[in-house]
Amino acid sequence: MVSATKQVPEPADGHPAAAAQPAAPASPGPQSPAPESPESPAGPPRGQSAVFRAGIWVRRGRIVTARVLRLVRIGAARVLPTIRYLLRALHRRWRRSLQFRTVLTTLMLAIGSFVVVGAYLSNQIANNLFQERLAQAESETRYNVKQVQDTFDGAQVTDQSSVITLVYDTLNAVEGRGSVIQRRYVFEAMPEQTKPRNRWVESRASDQLTISVIPPDLRKAVQESGKDQFWASTEFPVGTEDRPGIAVGNKVTFNGTVYELYLIYDLNTAQKTLDEIQNVLLAGAAVLALLIGAVAWYVTRNVVSPVSHAAVVSEKLAAGQLQERMVVKGEDEVARLGASFNHMAASLQEQITQLATLSQMQQRFVSDVSHELRTPLTTVRMAAEVLYDAREDFDPINKRSAELLYHQVERFQSLLADLLEISRFDAGVAVLDAEPTDIIQLITHVMEGVAPVAAEYGSEVTLNAPQGSVVVEMDDRRIDRILRNLVLNALEHGEGRPVNISVAANGTAAAVAVRDHGIGMTSAEAARVFDRFWRADPARARTTGGSGLGLSIATEDAKLHNGWLQAWGKRGSGANFRLTLPLRQGEVITKSPLQLEPADVNLDGGGEGRQMMLLLDQAAPVPGTPAEGPHETKEQP
Repeated sequence: MVSATKQVPEPADGHPAAAAQPAAPASPGPQSPAPESPESPAGPPRGQSAVFRAGIWVRRGRIVTARVLRLVRIGAARVLPTIRYLLRALHRRWRRSLQFRTVLTTLMLAIGSFVVVGAYLSNQIANNLFQERLAQAESETRYNVKQVQDTFDGAQVTDQSSVITLVYDTLNAVEGRGSVIQRRYVFEAMPEQTKPRNRWVESRASDQLTISVIPPDLRKAVQESGKDQFWASTEFPVGTEDRPGIAVGNKVTFNGTVYELYLIYDLNTAQKTLDEIQNVLLAGAAVLALLIGAVAWYVTRNVVSPVSHAAVVSEKLAAGQLQERMVVKGEDEVARLGASFNHMAASLQEQITQLATLSQMQQRFVSDVSHELRTPLTTVRMAAEVLYDAREDFDPINKRSAELLYHQVERFQSLLADLLEISRFDAGVAVLDAEPTDIIQLITHVMEGVAPVAAEYGSEVTLNAPQGSVVVEMDDRRIDRILRNLVLNALEHGEGRPVNISVAANGTAAAVAVRDHGIGMTSAEAARVFDRFWRADPARARTTGGSGLGLSIATEDAKLHNGWLQAWGKRGSGANFRLTLPLRQGEVITKSPLQLEPADVNLDGGGEGRQMMLLLDQAAPVPGTPAEGPHETKEQP
């Protein structure tokens, strides 16, 4: 049933009432609505009602869209973390597993090769099948078109029924049912030609086909040609499916009328054959990829497993499990590698054991000798003190000998104390007695203690620290020893120039920097300055210290606090030593509050609240202050 809809034109003035004239019903009947009575209430205008309903549907659409978007967001929020976790796990596996990387790379290369080869083979097979069907279709079309034209030329029919019957029988004969390639036809009179009086057939087609299944380009080529034959690929419906085919077109003449005759060849059988071949290629490629993956896994497992086992054994050896060895099987290259690895591990174990035994013997020897020397050294020290106190009664030679004996015994006792402390660190019996202490007060105490040495060298010691206090959980005895050692070294190597001490703190750490402006040191010397018994210039005379163990002990004290002790130096520009300690025991230091390499005399990052200066020149006291002693401290707000 075909229905037509007629649109009523809108009036010129655009008034809606003029366009809303009701149409009279075609035929009155029981279904026709009764006319409205004048008393019935008038409803809203039709335009306003449509707008109202459209607004409701728009709001409903917005609500549905918002709900869908919310569901999409919820789904994405639940799915994306899983995808990210899988990607991170895959990336981590790719970086850490040589076997996984090798197998996956092999599979990807194999799949890529199969895709290229499969696409090439599929294209070649499809082209060959199509060319074969096309050649057969062109040959059969020429033969059948010649038969049709011969039949039309020899026909002696004049009445309408005979013409229709002849055309019907001739076209059914070329339809080709039961042949290898099923043919269908479309028979159409060419447009724009004079109609003869006996043309009773305009068009005809098999299986309810229409001329619309013929590509326009093919029709144009056939219409503009003479007796040439043309073809084109097309699709035509068969039942409920569309099938691929080849349409071959020619012209035929019947009773003075020129017709277009198209024979359509079904390629569904060829398409099914091609699909089966592609499925076989796909299945074969999948099976072959699995086989290649399995072979790659097996081969890489035989090669990578010993390497992985060697890595595990190496980690255990590095952790101190020197008895670990690799399992050696066979006599191939991997087995020789494992045997060589085991031989290397045994040699290393033997050497490490010898070195450990020798180190223990040395540590025990140093500890025993140090303890044994304490008693005779105490006696010698007491005798040296007696001689030193009575040196005024001696002649000049004996007096000088008494002074040398006293000072050398003092240095010997200091060296012995350092050796005993080092032996405690080596034995692992050093104990940290930490409690909250103000590090600024400790530095002030150190400055007061080194004042005589500073006066002797003629160096000025200044302190740059923040206002208030900086409380650190530390062993004040050990930190006092570190700071005293750093300040004395700065005075000794400062060549009479100022020594600056800076203090700063952040949320997790406190730092103290001791900066001198003396001879300095190179970066290579700064890297070795904390080694035991190391000196930058072994021939240089020292008047204080000089054992070469002070900075080593300071380093061990800093490590005992989980802190840092670092050095910077430049030849001719001085040196800077920075001690960084955690504010609370157990915390990890991530950044020091003070920089190691100083920008100028005052270190960047130092506090700007409290400045303390140690004045040492008695001949030039600060105006307004008495010069009563060798040193004086002045605190500025």
